[in-house]
Amino acid sequence: MQFREDLVRGSIVPIVLQLLREKAMYGYEIAKMVNERTGGKLEWKEGTLYPALHRLESNGYVSSKWEEAPSGKNRKYYVLTRKGMAELVTRTVEWKEFSYAVNSVLAVAR
Repeated sequence: MQFREDLVRGSIVPIVLQLLREKAMYGYEIAKMVNERTGGKLEWKEGTLYPALHRLESNGYVSSKWEEAPSGKNRKYYVLTRKGMAELVTRTVEWKEFSYAVNSVLAVAR
């Protein structure tokens, strides 16, 4: 099933912050992890992920560093900051309350 863009857009920030809480990752690795963990239900493209990463970095939620990968190729790794961790906590609480509210309405519609 293909999800509507507005639904996907609203979930990008908490998902990226959670993954970076686990470890530093480069962009393609983040997209691959999302695809794996969702069983292919969320397949992020570069046009979805990289603008979000740049916004997170400009807001101070993540920082980045270039590192050489084992293949010899340079990759930009993103790291969760302390400010990003606080934002993750806020977004997680907000997401849980929002999804509960939406589900409460949709459950009545059955």
